Amino acid sequence: MAGPRFPVWLLAALLALVTIALYWPATDHDFVNFDDNVYVLNNPHVTSGLTLENARWAFQNGYAANWHPLTWLSHMLDCQLFGLNPWGHHLTSVLLHALNAMLVFGWLRQMTGATWRSLLVAALFALHPLRVESVAWVAERKDVLSACFGLLALVFYARYAQVQSQPPESRNTSHASRFTFHVSRFTFHASLFYLLSLSLFALGLMSKPMLVTLPFVLLLLDYWPLRRFALRTQNSKLKTLLPLLWEKLPFFALAAGASVVTFLVQKHGGALAFNESLPLGARAGNALISYCRYLGKLFWPTHLTVFYPRPGHWPLAKVLLADGLLLGLSGLFWVQRRRFPFLLMGWLWFVGMLVPAIGLVQVNEFAMADRYTYIPSLGVLILAVWGAYELTRRWHHGAVALSVAGSAAIILCLGLTRQQLGHWKNGETLFLHVLAVTENNPLAHNNLGAALSAKGQIDEAIRQFQEALRLKPDYANAHNNLGTALYDKGQTDEAIRQFQESLRLKPDYAQARTNLARALRTNTPPPGR
Repeated sequence: MAGPRFPVWLLAALLALVTIALYWPATDHDFVNFDDNVYVLNNPHVTSGLTLENARWAFQNGYAANWHPLTWLSHMLDCQLFGLNPWGHHLTSVLLHALNAMLVFGWLRQMTGATWRSLLVAALFALHPLRVESVAWVAERKDVLSACFGLLALVFYARYAQVQSQPPESRNTSHASRFTFHVSRFTFHASLFYLLSLSLFALGLMSKPMLVTLPFVLLLLDYWPLRRFALRTQNSKLKTLLPLLWEKLPFFALAAGASVVTFLVQKHGGALAFNESLPLGARAGNALISYCRYLGKLFWPTHLTVFYPRPGHWPLAKVLLADGLLLGLSGLFWVQRRRFPFLLMGWLWFVGMLVPAIGLVQVNEFAMADRYTYIPSLGVLILAVWGAYELTRRWHHGAVALSVAGSAAIILCLGLTRQQLGHWKNGETLFLHVLAVTENNPLAHNNLGAALSAKGQIDEAIRQFQEALRLKPDYANAHNNLGTALYDKGQTDEAIRQFQESLRLKPDYAQARTNLARALRTNTPPPGR
């Protein structure tokens, strides 16, 4: 392809402006009744703003079965600046996502020198409808924040690797003292870029621990496009690989520490209870199916939703088909690794970065989630764009064909993303959409009922809670919500029974216990009567 006719900084700025314009309607959206109350609205440590005491709480607590202190600090800062006005919280996420788009563009171009391909990958990343959940959901601030630190870590790592590959001995240095100066400056720059990358990785882990697989990504970048692996003999490969592994040890140490902390926090918070209720075979089957579903939604992004119900077991035929597809793609990319190394690199990026969230260790009731593709999807986008370029570059009109296809994909993403964004206006629109694209979804019925109840539509809310309980009779939260709605209608006796059932299912449910006490007090005649 020909070089760009526009300055690179201008292309990056245009990408950011288009991204902001696309997601700007989110600033008119409300909070949703799905984790936003846990992370912001009903969290006094967050709503009281950024203080020393709240900062200490952020680092010392695993609230909501997560340890991500920098995410808490970002929510506190939003409350400090905007209060509980949702537009400001949404604006921060939109701006972070736009920054991430520019980082993807700059980082890829820095490593490959390919401006238009890097821009296309960054645009597809930024504008794809799978990004809506991470950007439009205030509670998912951790996605865009951790990705920002993670991408910055990749930027500085790439610079470190490039400096390492250009030793000062290759420069014209005739005088000994001048040579020593160049060596010292080279060592200083390399060490600085390395430390910056390591520090930013640590900050990313403190925003969301899903970045634990980033050290493996660094090795993939060494393979392509940095090409730090030896390719001639087995001995040279080993001699090259060992130093590359050795320099990653601090990254692996941080990842291991974050993994241990996350495991302990989630175990203490009860998040791993789902893991105990689902056999390993069922979890492995869901993981294989989910990989294929993620790929499908990357190339055909329809029926996207905030909650994909987890089936107990997938049909064996579907599991075997998914396994065959994944093995087939892996084998194809392995065979083509020498001719097209970006295929293997992009595929392993996608597969590896999804491992922490693919469900082998089940920490929630989701079968999968759009937000989990935020950084992993970059591997597939790189694979697809570079692959399309190699496929068409020998055609007479290959550049035109690739430009038309890329433009069509971007236009399609713009339309689908704006449509998907509209479902996030509030809790009611969100869960009406969930029910429209999924089946047998008790969580969606329960949360839609809560949104309707908050609007005063009590009768319709009761019907939604009852439907949730029909699908899942042991749903403690739905029993509590149904009891609250019945209490508001004056049906105190039935409300008491619902609160009692909720506590039987979940004895430590503080809200249900409070609601039961209130209902019992209302149902108790005053003294002397």
